[in-house]
Amino acid sequence: MATLDSVGRTERPAGRPRDTRLDGAILTATAELLEESGYAHLTMEAVARRAGTTKPAIRRRWASRQRLVVAALAETMGTAPTPDTGCTHCDLIEGIETIGRAFGGNLGRRTLPALVADLADDPELDRTFADTIFHPRRATTEAALRRGIERGDIRPDADIDLLLDVLAATTYHRVLFGHAPVSDSLAHDVVMTVMGGAATPRWRGHYQRRHSD
Repeated sequence: MATLDSVGRTERPAGRPRDTRLDGAILTATAELLEESGYAHLTMEAVARRAGTTKPAIRRRWASRQRLVVAALAETMGTAPTPDTGCTHCDLIEGIETIGRAFGGNLGRRTLPALVADLADDPELDRTFADTIFHPRRATTEAALRRGIERGDIRPDADIDLLLDVLAATTYHRVLFGHAPVSDSLAHDVVMTVMGGAATPRWRGHYQRRHSD
């Protein structure tokens, strides 16, 4: 899983250790400014002022504004894996909710559409985004699905790649196009729809018994 040291950073020569507290201040300032004014209006100068540092200090850490934005989004979303509580649909709901919590407000709507457009013209940035945000989140949800197969909750012949796309797509679609809100119940509704098609009769019976009252 990606770390802050791998998110599009410039090489740092040997010498005095980097102040990790400043890293956090820069990423927090970036996220705040993205939510307030959006991706198109974000500048390194504004981030530096908000974080109490300088533009060269930011450039030493992130080579471009775009890579700084990816790092800030990764920090906002967090890197905690989808939990293993022993409850398949509970784990999936929690995993998908992390996307909604990170991108469901102004931050996502004012950032993701423009950032995704930049990915198409910058293969290196595209790889950074994929390795930092897309693949880690997908891998941790895939692990939750495979645990569900091992428990007998999800059909062993289920198309994992398709399920992964369906689980995350609704949130990303709503963030990108803004046609509907990322509601508090969205993750639950999507997961239960997926389980409606992918779950085993064993899981259906167990779930119905627990929620029949």
